[in-house]
Amino acid sequence: GETDLNKIYSINGPVVKVRNTNEFSMLEMVYVGNKRLIGEVISIDDEFTTIQVYEVTTGMKIGEPVYTTGAPMCAVLGPGIISNIFDGIERPLMEIKRLSGAFINEGADVSPIDTNRFYDVTIEAKRGDMISGGMIYASCPETPLIRHYCMLSPLLSGKVVWTAENGRYRVNDIICRIKDSDGNIHELTLCQKWPIRQPRPVSERLMISRPLITGQRIIDTVLPISKGGTAAIPGGFGTGKTMTQHQLAKWCDADIIVYIGCGERGNEMTQVLEEFSGLIDPKTNRPLTDRTVLIANTSNMPVAAREASIYTGITLAEYYRDMGYHIAIMADSTSRWAEALREISGRLEEMPAEEGFPAYLPSRLAEFYERAGYTETLCGKEGSVTIIGAVSPQGSDFSEPVTQNTKRFVRCFWALDKSLAYARHYPAINWTTSYSEYVDDLTPFYEKEAGERFMEYRQEISNILVEENQLMEIVKLIGADVLPDEQKLIIELARVIRVGFLQQNAYHKDDTYVPLSKQLLMMETILFLYHKAQSALKEQISMNDIMATGLFEKVIKVKYDIPNDKPEMFGEYNTEIADVFTELIRNAKEGGAV
Repeated sequence: GETDLNKIYSINGPVVKVRNTNEFSMLEMVYVGNKRLIGEVISIDDEFTTIQVYEVTTGMKIGEPVYTTGAPMCAVLGPGIISNIFDGIERPLMEIKRLSGAFINEGADVSPIDTNRFYDVTIEAKRGDMISGGMIYASCPETPLIRHYCMLSPLLSGKVVWTAENGRYRVNDIICRIKDSDGNIHELTLCQKWPIRQPRPVSERLMISRPLITGQRIIDTVLPISKGGTAAIPGGFGTGKTMTQHQLAKWCDADIIVYIGCGERGNEMTQVLEEFSGLIDPKTNRPLTDRTVLIANTSNMPVAAREASIYTGITLAEYYRDMGYHIAIMADSTSRWAEALREISGRLEEMPAEEGFPAYLPSRLAEFYERAGYTETLCGKEGSVTIIGAVSPQGSDFSEPVTQNTKRFVRCFWALDKSLAYARHYPAINWTTSYSEYVDDLTPFYEKEAGERFMEYRQEISNILVEENQLMEIVKLIGADVLPDEQKLIIELARVIRVGFLQQNAYHKDDTYVPLSKQLLMMETILFLYHKAQSALKEQISMNDIMATGLFEKVIKVKYDIPNDKPEMFGEYNTEIADVFTELIRNAKEGGAV
């Protein structure tokens, strides 16, 4: 039997070829070499079968065997995923560390989820029930915050012929048997497998109508994203992409966060892990890790696994979405993933397209972002997957292929700006170059939930920022002194909006997360000041006198001075603004009359 082994013919980094064989099928998972490294078949022609290996191929020799599995690359889905940390091919890093120390041994064969841990399982299906794909047959508490629902694989359906009693079970224990229409018996455990490159089916995609509320004013008010939406955060080095994603992970109102650290620095990933494990979920006072999944594929890990990490992450997200949860995926960074595609494409000697990226870069990005959405799941619940991808263009050049192609597939673009970041204006999202196409879809929600004038105020504030942007062109040429008072007012008020509203302090207890109700009141007070100042100008009061009242500085500080739980204080501020202006106008008239 030695002769008919499939042997390695050539090794080029993570790319391995086998010659003259027809035993492999496209996208099949295989074990490569004596160490049985995990690989995937990526191309087949009449002479060569090409495999990309997801582990380091150092020390591998020509002539070593390659073993078929007959199945595609799959993720194992079951309880024990949440609060775990995986590498790009769903190997649990904590478990590997326990077994082999700080570095991953090649061919480490470890189950993705703990097979020895017991769960308190409630059997939801009864004997005689007909169940179809996606329906729930059992459930158990996975963490104190998340209940895990075991759903029938979308590929199966049948009649329940046996169930276990409620009780304590491990993930591989058989808890249910069903008989399909052909009379075959299928044994169900607490877990299942699903191919990572194939989106999990849903019963229908729903219209987008609810925002993902983040408590970050520039996002919630100015550039909203919807649940089930897609956003890109492009920015050069040091502009705060990772920081922005941390704030979103910490505060957004998704049930579960999937954080994919893809090709970023190891110490940065360590920081994410440290931060996440120390963070207390503000809504439940439990550790945030109780509803987080981390996928760590740092820049020193095998480059091919970086490509897989994105698909592993989104498959885990879709699985929890199918249970009726709302998931937010943070992918940090899709540029490093694109670089992995480029590196492997180069080793395959494919024709490069722009900047050396493969010609299929746009379609791969589209495949990823298309897996977001707000859906009705197969078990009749509503769930969503929201994707927020960081993009790291070299030299902050947004015209490079990854940024440009991402722009085609996302409807929300939060462009981070170097000059804002250097001026310590965080989040450093540039309000003139960013956009959100979700505003119209979300308007009904905001008017109903946040206040009927919310969108009206938002529009007015956006207009002032646009006007300021145009005025600054003139100011650069001739200075601010020659502007008429109406235009000076625009510039002063835009500063109040920029510093008092758009800039937000992640380390301040009240300012780190601001509810929509307070965002509305802040806009109201800023615009109240604006309209009062406008009428004072009509009464011939100079801009200098208006500035001398100190109200502009005072309104900038409301974000710190008015706690989130004291909205009534805004009324006092507005009364004070009205009184000061009444006084100003009265004094001017009396002074004029003398």
